[in-house]
Amino acid sequence: MDPPEHILVVDDEADLVELVSYNLKKEGFIVDSALDGEVAINKIKKGRYDLIVLDLMLPGLQGMELCRILRNDPKTEGLPIIMLTAKGEEVDRILGLEMGADDYMIKPFSPRELVTRVKAVLRRSAEKPVTEKILKIGELEINRERYTVSIKGKPVKLSATEFKLLLYLAEKRGKVFSRDQFLDAIWRDEAFVELRTVDVHIRRLRAHIEEDPANPVYIKTLRGIGYYFEGKM
Repeated sequence: MDPPEHILVVDDEADLVELVSYNLKKEGFIVDSALDGEVAINKIKKGRYDLIVLDLMLPGLQGMELCRILRNDPKTEGLPIIMLTAKGEEVDRILGLEMGADDYMIKPFSPRELVTRVKAVLRRSAEKPVTEKILKIGELEINRERYTVSIKGKPVKLSATEFKLLLYLAEKRGKVFSRDQFLDAIWRDEAFVELRTVDVHIRRLRAHIEEDPANPVYIKTLRGIGYYFEGKM
């Protein structure tokens, strides 16, 4: 039996932290908490966590900045993050995803929904390709076994969801997929993901692997239909 996942809940609302922690513990998770960003970053440096539930608005070190720090550290670059925000505007949700969050939730939210999202993000993060073969397309290399990507020999940092999306596109290059098809393939276990999430992840992937994201070589758009991957082995 696998050991229970260790989750860190970071929010300055003590009542919310208690509620979220209670519901996660009921599902068998080990839960730790922090009420501000500085305490959170110290705990992350000293401990081992499988997922972070992170509030956007924190005293001192803001959630967005903490997310950036984690994504820029090789030790935590792949650590799954679910962003919490009281702001409902689309720009805030997109900014959180572009900063590297794997998912987001808008307050107030259902604790049951959060638990569902936590399980889905952990499941995506744990999925590993079954073959050691390296997929090479142009100057892009995708290592299915090591879960790594490089361009011109230089490593590219991707989240678990970004990697899964890139591999899905690359293995089926030339085939056009709609946003709904991506949701079914990549976010199939989640009932609360918006179509816009696909566009955000595609934009992030282009920023990582394209020399000129505005004129992509690999990930192309078929206007009004969806996206496809182009390139030769």
